[in-house]
Amino acid sequence: MRVAVAGGTGLVGKYVVAELRAAGHTPVILARSHGVDLTTGEGLAGKLTGSDAVIDVANIVTTRRKTAVDFFSRTTGQLIAAARAGGVAHLVTLSIVGSDEVDFGYYFGKRAQEELVRDSAVPWTVVRATQFFEFPEPLLSSASPVVMVPRMLTRPVAAQDVAQTLVEHAVEGPVGMAPEIAGPDLLDMVDMARRIARARGRRRLVVPVTLPGKVGKAMTTGGLLPRGEYLRGRRTFDAHLASLRAA
Repeated sequence: MRVAVAGGTGLVGKYVVAELRAAGHTPVILARSHGVDLTTGEGLAGKLTGSDAVIDVANIVTTRRKTAVDFFSRTTGQLIAAARAGGVAHLVTLSIVGSDEVDFGYYFGKRAQEELVRDSAVPWTVVRATQFFEFPEPLLSSASPVVMVPRMLTRPVAAQDVAQTLVEHAVEGPVGMAPEIAGPDLLDMVDMARRIARARGRRRLVVPVTLPGKVGKAMTTGGLLPRGEYLRGRRTFDAHLASLRAA
C-alpha cells in the first residue's frame, strides 16, 4: 500500500513511517521539511494521488482553544480536500481519549477535527489514545530547576503502540470510531514526570498543579480515561523508563 502520513516527522509520525516500511508499505511524508504546509495546503496538490490511505498525526503544542481549533480545522480541511481530489479511500485520524468530555483548550481543536472527519465524504477511522509516555518531556527539558506539571490521571501509552494500531487500521479499512487505546498502568502525570527526571538524571523540582474548575476536576478524577472496552498497549511505563536509563 501507499500511505500518506500527515505529521510524519513528529513523535508518532516517525513510528508510523517506520511501521509502514517494516510492513512493506510505501509511506509518503507530509510535513514542512518535506515541502508540504498542511495549514495552507502549499505543496499538498498531487501528493495524495495514488495513495490508498492517509494517516493524520499532525499536531500543534498549545493550550489555547482558538489556536488549536484553527490549526486542526485548517490541516484537516486541507487533507480532506486533497484526499477527495486524489481518490483516497481511507482517512485515519489520531485523537485523544476524553477530548469530548474535558473542556480544555487543546481538546476543542480535536473535537473540531473529529467533526470534520465524520462529516467528510472520505471513508474514515478515528483512533483516540491516552497521553504518551513522553508527555512530560517538554516540561522537563526546560533549563529551569522548577517544573510545573498538571495533575492528570491517565493510562499512558507507548507512542509506538499507537503507531502500530494506526497502521493496522489503515490496512484493514475504515471502521468509524475505533476502540480507544490506552496503556496497561494507571498513573498520575506528576509521578510520571518525577520518574522520567530521575531516569534521565535531571535535577528537577516537580511541582504539582491542579487546573482550576471543572477541567482540573475532570483531569484528576478519570475524565481522560477510556470508558468500557479498550485496546491495551503492550509496552509498560517501567520499560520506557528502563530505555531512558540505558540511552
